[in-house]
Amino acid sequence: MSAIRTARDRARAELTREIKDEARRQLAEVGAHGLSLRAVSRELGMVSSALYRYFPSRDHLLTALIVDAYNAIGEAVEAADPGPDTPSRQRWKRVWHATRAWAREHPHEYSLIYGSPVPGYQAPADTIAPAGRVAMVLLRVAGSGPLKPPPSPPLPPELREQARQLIDTLGLRGTEADTARLIIAWTQLYGAISFELYGQYTNVVEPADAFFAYLTEHMANFVGLPGEAE
Repeated sequence: MSAIRTARDRARAELTREIKDEARRQLAEVGAHGLSLRAVSRELGMVSSALYRYFPSRDHLLTALIVDAYNAIGEAVEAADPGPDTPSRQRWKRVWHATRAWAREHPHEYSLIYGSPVPGYQAPADTIAPAGRVAMVLLRVAGSGPLKPPPSPPLPPELREQARQLIDTLGLRGTEADTARLIIAWTQLYGAISFELYGQYTNVVEPADAFFAYLTEHMANFVGLPGEAE
């Protein structure tokens, strides 16, 4: 590769980063629904036609920000998981607390990927794999040893079939009921974080530290992870 091409690629990568950084800043001010390429280009001192060479539309820019956010929370959670040599309950707790920590440090990016849908925006397939990174860590933790969950109601046929499809597609260990419990725990994780970030715990459990720690242990029991709550 020529030096000229390498320099051009570096310049493009740097400007792409600056565009996304400015777009993230604007997310904090106007939200995803108010994001516009014209506003981003104006703040960067660019003509809008130049910015369109990097992101042809607002939706392309939103997709890039969404993929970045999913990858960022995924990387934070993957880094927090100490791996299979650590007891699964300890791994579970680190993953849950790392997810919450990232969300608290990046509330606007969290809102972009787990908040209200952006009107008129349809997420493309590019977002599917990054969106599943945290869930895959939870699945690896739960699949690292035998689960002993408490009794639960029988699964309805439709849910059992959906769980079986997930098991077959992802190569999961465990039963359909195990998979359903993990989906419930995954929902509880983001539900608790969203309630905290959006003020739903105000005058109920505030700060939410103790409640979140309790929920983390409770969900570990619910999915059947070995070990006792600390």
